[in-house]
Amino acid sequence: MSAYFFDACALIALADDEEGADILENYLADVNNQCFVHSLNLCEVYYHAHRNGTENEAQNLIKDFLEIGLIERNDLDTAFWQEAGNIKAIHKKVSLADCCAIALAKRLDATLITSDHHELDELADKGVCKVSFFR
Repeated sequence: MSAYFFDACALIALADDEEGADILENYLADVNNQCFVHSLNLCEVYYHAHRNGTENEAQNLIKDFLEIGLIERNDLDTAFWQEAGNIKAIHKKVSLADCCAIALAKRLDATLITSDHHELDELADKGVCKVSFFR
């Protein structure tokens, strides 16, 4: 079984049917894949949807993502937040939420699915974690 970790930009692209959404749908549809998301990344998706719509629409979007098979992780133990902090200290331009995404992808030996080239190209090149850009 393959493990994938969706960051907020991937979920927003999926929700808004942006370029690459079909690729993301394929990850989710494959029964041989486990697809994860961290609560902080869900928070980013939630506030994006709430800001551009209503609170109810945001709640329904998160519910829909969990119903189609995304597995929410709430990791925030000491080893986890220290790993996220180490990533943030070294890679200053990466958001804290993305540092949590990277830390969880590493913990789960999952591939981080993203389109955030401006923040994550360098980390992918350095092998900090496995990264796949969907566009």
